[in-house]
Amino acid sequence: MSSSPQTLPGADLLARGELTVRGRIREASNAVLYCSVAHEGQEAACVYKPIAGERPLWDFPDGNLARREVAAYEVSEATGWGLVPPTVLRDGPYGEGMVQLWIEADPGARLLALTEDEEPGEGWKAVGEAEVGEGRTALLVHADTPELRRLAVLDAVVNNGDRKGGHLLPAPGGHLYGIDHGVTFHVEDKLRTLLWGWAGEELPAEAVEVLDGLGRSLAPGAPLATRLAELLTGAEVAAVRARVEAMRTSGRHPEPSGQWPAIPWPPV
Repeated sequence: MSSSPQTLPGADLLARGELTVRGRIREASNAVLYCSVAHEGQEAACVYKPIAGERPLWDFPDGNLARREVAAYEVSEATGWGLVPPTVLRDGPYGEGMVQLWIEADPGARLLALTEDEEPGEGWKAVGEAEVGEGRTALLVHADTPELRRLAVLDAVVNNGDRKGGHLLPAPGGHLYGIDHGVTFHVEDKLRTLLWGWAGEELPAEAVEVLDGLGRSLAPGAPLATRLAELLTGAEVAAVRARVEAMRTSGRHPEPSGQWPAIPWPPV
């Protein structure tokens, strides 16, 4: 996979363009509308998630999912990894909501697999045992790639409570994107992910460098801290800062806390 994102229409098109609803994505638990956005001769496909279509979550009483999605994009941009498609908060046909560029996934990319072997093969990392029916189990594994590892670091920073396989979008050309970041930024540890393969391992040098940069960007009054304060509560911003500092201090990928289910359900 490539280490740099493909050239995409930017957030300016999403923020300023005319938004036209083309259909609804029925599989989503909240209202997710497939749209086109056009401005000054440029047009792109996107998803629009109006706040009015969100289902309230008892454990996320502050703010809304749309702002958390935008906050995850802002943190992704600060890392320089470009792991979240361009995402903005704007008004739309059904009120304020999140608008994110549509990414067509490469159907031939393999990021997850089930194996009957006791150990993962070369190029794979073990997640854990999974039931496959008739009392049988198999080993769930994910690919051992720099792109997935970067996403595991980002998920730890934003405290992603719902990193499922369907939220991984390998784009044509090799760049990896992650989507659906509404269940993020809680002040308590709620990290649930399929990307536990590096748990407890030493962070790669590039991740340490990125975390150092995030630490500076999250200092009170710094650009990222200021932007997140517009989207999250003060306690949530402080929690982001604390998570980054904890990872910088440990120098390792976090491990499951044991106080919260480590893998989301359903996993894909």
